[in-house]
Order: sequence, then structure tokens, then C-alpha cells
Amino acid sequence: MVTPPALDPATVAERTGSAYPEPLRAPCVARGKKALGSELGLTRFGVNLTRLEPGAWSAQRHWHTRQDEFVYVVEGELVLVTDAGEQTLHAGMAAGFPAGKADGHHLINRSAAPAVYLEVGDRTAGGFHHKSGEPY
Repeated sequence: MVTPPALDPATVAERTGSAYPEPLRAPCVARGKKALGSELGLTRFGVNLTRLEPGAWSAQRHWHTRQDEFVYVVEGELVLVTDAGEQTLHAGMAAGFPAGKADGHHLINRSAAPAVYLEVGDRTAGGFHHKSGEPY
């Protein structure tokens, strides 16, 4: 079957929560992701349409040794947390996280309304490790 080159994100299943163990999972429970890139057959980079309900986190603070990451706020307001502090991102704003830059980041929805953003990252293998140093 040939994958069509376009789709309506409303037709893509949303996966909620995270794979973190408790208690690390709790802040991310109200997070929903639609893997748009995978649905379209993309293999070199991923694109997620991510929804954060009020109070939800995108992830635990993290950084990538081998993968670039880009986010674009589509709707709502998010707080970006990095080593530089906190920065409020509004719809239409973007942020980028170069591979190898050891500056943990994550997004938090501190508003009273859901927020939606696009998350784009390359799929370079490896570079993911547990705190112990053991690879995933």
C-alpha cells in the first residue's frame, strides 16, 4: 500500500502519558502525542503533534547527545525550562536544541488551557542512556 503524502492530524491516533517509571511518569500523564511523521512514512526524522493539558510536562528535563530537536508552538502557552531559566513560549514561537549541547530542557503547561506544539527530531540511532550510563 502506498502512503499518501498528506493526512488530517485528526485521523491519527493519540498516545497518552509516557514510558517513564513512577514517580517520573506523573507530570507527563496528561500529555498526548500524534506521530505524524511515522504515519506519513518518514524515517529520517520524526514529527509529533503534542498536546499538553494544564499542568502537564512534555518530558523530564533531558538533552540529546546525537539528535537535534525543534519545537513550534501551534496553540496556547508553554513555559520552556533550561539552564538559562524559564521562558514563556506563545503560539507562533519556536525553540531549538542542538545535539550535544548539555542543557536539559522541557516544556510545562502552566496555563489554564491546553497547549499544542509540533516536535521535530532526527532519528539518529543511539545516544540515549539511563542515569547509570547504560544505553536504552
